[in-house]
Amino acid sequence: MNNTPQDSSLGREVAYPAHYDPTLLFPIPRQGARDEIGIAADALPFVGHDRWHAYELSWLDARGKPRVATATLTVPCASPCLIESKSLKLYLNSLNSTRFNSDAAVLERIATDLSARAGADVGVAFGLPPMAGAPEGESIDGLDVEIDHYGPPRAEFLAADPEVQVDETLLSELLKSNCPVTGQPDWATVVIHYRGPRIDRVELLRYLVSFRDHAEFHEQCVERIFHDVMAHCRPASLSVEARYTRRGGLDINPWRATADMSVPPMKRDVRQ
Repeated sequence: MNNTPQDSSLGREVAYPAHYDPTLLFPIPRQGARDEIGIAADALPFVGHDRWHAYELSWLDARGKPRVATATLTVPCASPCLIESKSLKLYLNSLNSTRFNSDAAVLERIATDLSARAGADVGVAFGLPPMAGAPEGESIDGLDVEIDHYGPPRAEFLAADPEVQVDETLLSELLKSNCPVTGQPDWATVVIHYRGPRIDRVELLRYLVSFRDHAEFHEQCVERIFHDVMAHCRPASLSVEARYTRRGGLDINPWRATADMSVPPMKRDVRQ
């Protein structure tokens, strides 16, 4: 079985699922993209997860009455596969006409199906994180900088001053990449928390904007950013989270970090 985006339902006209069908879930092996980035299979340089927010979840109760909910899904970054987003939307829609004896049975079914396809335990819970309050770091989007490169990403833009050690959080709402199959734009707020040599903010912004015409899945973009910042800026500790805007009733929030960094608080951006 070939598990590439071109083999999936992504970018194709697909009939609305009339019945529950876990085979709609399409896993894509992570290692292919990691090989391109330079991340070894046997020694991941990060911990992390992909947190999904599902806004369109419905099923029937035991008596046939529709139920609706939202949900948060958490896929560990060490899972062999990521789940392609359109296939997840179709799978969740396949639950619309399915009867369950309890709400707990819905969560158990989704967790079981996602875990089987991702190759690791996937967490599933009803509800969504709260909306973000004050920015958790300093925005670099207002910097006065001339930019003329929009892809492919240029890691060589990144630089840091080893003479100045800092502990800071920087963020940008200007991250944009494209779906590798349909070419549709993906928008995100990226939050970078690090300890170590002070990163050149102008060059960091130029680097993030260089994803603008780049085609890669959300999860892979975040892993590329983590890898490039580690390689060119050499922080002692690093956390990279991207909160992507919603598409098809789903948004994806990949997070990658060195093992000493705390998991960032769960939150949603106003653009999500």
